[in-house]
Amino acid sequence: MSKPPQSSTPDDAESWKWEEQRWRSIVDKVRAGRPLKPSQWKDGAKVAVALSFDSDHESSTLRWGHSSPGRLSQGQYGNRVAIPRIKDLLDRFGIKATFFVPAVVAMLHPEEQRSLAEEGHEIGIHGWIHELNSQLPPKNERELQMRSADQLEKITGVRPVGIRTPSWDFSQHTLAISREMGLLYDSSLMADDEPYEILEDGQPTGMVELPVEWIRDDAVYFNMDRFSALRPYTPPSAVLEIFMAEFDGAYDEDGLFLLTMHPHIIGHRSRIRLLEELIRYIRSHTGVWFATHAEIAQYCKDNA
Repeated sequence: MSKPPQSSTPDDAESWKWEEQRWRSIVDKVRAGRPLKPSQWKDGAKVAVALSFDSDHESSTLRWGHSSPGRLSQGQYGNRVAIPRIKDLLDRFGIKATFFVPAVVAMLHPEEQRSLAEEGHEIGIHGWIHELNSQLPPKNERELQMRSADQLEKITGVRPVGIRTPSWDFSQHTLAISREMGLLYDSSLMADDEPYEILEDGQPTGMVELPVEWIRDDAVYFNMDRFSALRPYTPPSAVLEIFMAEFDGAYDEDGLFLLTMHPHIIGHRSRIRLLEELIRYIRSHTGVWFATHAEIAQYCKDNA
């Protein structure tokens, strides 16, 4: 994520003038419905752990229409160095994770996606070129989301069942598109710590939300842009402390611990150690179920 998404401005920004029907319809468009946290996790586990990696790679630069070789090289690091380190770490601990991949990235690095899928990791939808989908006309958002799924299936041989929108950007039409595609889950919204069913216009959709949060995202602590005031301000040891505290809370509540990472960010030497220490810490607890997002979403849907 090179920059935070820009908020779309409504036609009438003077919301204090709105009639109740208008603001209610906006609020009710996409909401959290019934909780989907099961009474216990698979095989009696106390906590579910979902590790995810948003493989933005070069799309972090391309999304803005930029062509800087320097910035593109930072994205290439994700494929060239970080993914091999991540794969090695996950393999040593026997963990399957979920990789959300923009279609353009998959086309640039098809062998990366194929090898991940062959090793049992999940590949999920993450937009076409990491676009800001809420700024697109509905027909373009729909076409890109569907084309992205087709391209991932073509490359990996597996049809994706879940989506994480680029930058967790969510339009008034995103959910309807995902439902039309028959997706099992979304992982872009923030209404809870635990899985829940998504409502659209007040009606249950049957679609599972696996909530994200900026607290559990490496980018907010480590992102760097030399042309702006964006600078890393948190040492890896402090980020590890935060992630461990988030896991402790999930463990105490018999809940879900979902972590979002980016290969070109977490894959550096000082930071991959952070992830290794976190996994060791989690593994020191009994009753931990590491699973892909798809596995957790399906389990919640079947057992809530």
